[in-house]
Amino acid sequence: MTTASSQAPHNHLKADALLLLASLTAAAGWIFSREALSGFAPLSFMALRFSLAGLILAFWGRRQLARLSSKDWRNAAVVGGLFGIAMVFWVIGLKTTEHVGVGAFLTCLGLVSVPLLTLLFGERASPSVYLAIPVAVAGLACLSLDSHFSLGMAELCFLMAALFLALMFILNSHAAARIPALPLTAIQLLITGAITGIGALGFEQWSFTQPADIWGWFAASLVFATCVRFWVQTHAQGMAPPSHSAIIMTLEPVWTALLAALWLGERMSTLQITGCGLIFLAMLVNRGPALRLWLRTLF
Repeated sequence: MTTASSQAPHNHLKADALLLLASLTAAAGWIFSREALSGFAPLSFMALRFSLAGLILAFWGRRQLARLSSKDWRNAAVVGGLFGIAMVFWVIGLKTTEHVGVGAFLTCLGLVSVPLLTLLFGERASPSVYLAIPVAVAGLACLSLDSHFSLGMAELCFLMAALFLALMFILNSHAAARIPALPLTAIQLLITGAITGIGALGFEQWSFTQPADIWGWFAASLVFATCVRFWVQTHAQGMAPPSHSAIIMTLEPVWTALLAALWLGERMSTLQITGCGLIFLAMLVNRGPALRLWLRTLF
């Protein structure tokens, strides 16, 4: 008979594998979005992307949606609201910044801060998580920062986005432990689409005359970087503590840098390669105890 204690390491490793997949699809999303944004205004792109993804998942999970309680709907709506607000701040920062690397670093600080913010919710992570935090921050700094760091309006927007993303990540993990991933993700994406859509209506002109190749990149972003990515991530978050999940998701900028080097021909400096290595090390420090426990159950 399989005991609960023997299932826990297995579930955590399954969650780790799913989070790795989510971080890979998220990184691919940067490439898809970069190509699609050459033909879309930023908020319009995100509103269309998240709204359509939410509708697709809602249709797919319509039976599960019908079984949700009013409390489930409220919890999912709160997470979607936080995510939508974070996306608005992120896009404003991206539109006004002169240094994308600084923005990437500040945004990723939201994930790194998750284990600390969970203390406000009465949760305490394992010591390995707190050991991994400074290693992850050092890795993100090496990967993203250059000599142009300054704190202006764009950077403040990225910091606000990081705060809302961290809160969203924690509450999403709590909700995913009780609500099926498919309807939970659908509700979140629909609300995010509505919030970014309101921003787009207020500040941008809508246009649907993009050439076919732009719509192709949009479709890739919609299906892989939104539907698949967020459904997989939400499913995985329901299987592991938010503090562990957040550290693994810091691999997203690593995959993004590697894909940018392969697809866009960008060159990585020695410092950036060092940053990638430090982030991988942070993940190993974070998940080391779980891996050792899992190996002991096998042998």
